[in-house]
Amino acid sequence: MDFRLPELAELERAARIVYGAMQPTPQYAWPLLAARLGANVWVKHENHTPTGAFKVRGGLVYFARLAASDPGCAGVVSATRGNHGQSIGLAARRHGLAATIVVPRGNSREKNAAMRALGVELVEHGEDFQEAREFAGRLAMERGLHFVPAFHRDLVLGVASYCLEFLRGAPALDVVYVPIGQGSGISAMIAARAALGHRAEIVGVVSDHAPAYALSFASRRPVAHEVATVLADGLACRVPDEDALALILANVGRVVRVTDAEVAEAMRALFADTHNVAEGAGAAGFAAATKEKASLAGRNVGIVMTGGNVDSDVFARVLSGAAA
Repeated sequence: MDFRLPELAELERAARIVYGAMQPTPQYAWPLLAARLGANVWVKHENHTPTGAFKVRGGLVYFARLAASDPGCAGVVSATRGNHGQSIGLAARRHGLAATIVVPRGNSREKNAAMRALGVELVEHGEDFQEAREFAGRLAMERGLHFVPAFHRDLVLGVASYCLEFLRGAPALDVVYVPIGQGSGISAMIAARAALGHRAEIVGVVSDHAPAYALSFASRRPVAHEVATVLADGLACRVPDEDALALILANVGRVVRVTDAEVAEAMRALFADTHNVAEGAGAAGFAAATKEKASLAGRNVGIVMTGGNVDSDVFARVLSGAAA
């Protein structure tokens, strides 16, 4: 894919598509988080979207463009750990398209239920996201379905609407921590920062138990790695996307690795200080900022709470302080 950074006008057009289905989400400066970190902490609340995660923005734009370019589309198929699948389910339903979603075995029960409630056909296959994605590709060929990737320029255009909101709503940000799953979120932040001419440093965040993007960043080339995270399923990437990696290498200051234990502590802190539920990936940015606390004193720090879709029993264990 030839991924050229979009101009502001193109991002604004994509944002208008998003706002046809949802309102902008808030960004708040939370005093207790500021006291905890010793910095001014702004949180972008993507847990407040119609699907409880930022991904829905990308799905809305992707399907609007698909409807225009392929009005005879017979249906779509994709793979997910949950939030991407909910995005596809909601957007496909808006356009009257059938959607098949492949998830790995043992996926989040509540994310699976949310996808089924949106009308998708849910298929369980494989031990991780990569195996589910490969199977979804085969289903696309066998059934004549349109395959929706986890990373695509149209997805990034939609997701960038939250980044425009955040950088405009908190214009004094010095640094923003963005979790990396397949790369649409951080690529969108890169695109929005460039379009607005904003000065904030972008820091990527990955799970220490799914370090493919961190290893790739250090090696300056794609490096696959097995996934072992049990808490940050939204970061469970085994094989980096080459286009996303190229953008990250050219535009991101560094990539921070956080453990499941650090993510769990961040989930507890975010709930205690804001009474918002963050899923593992959604708390990863604050976990990384906490890890770098010594260098953030007095600065304006942005955290993207990318989603709040965590199973209730898992969240109960996290709040109790039990091991992840």
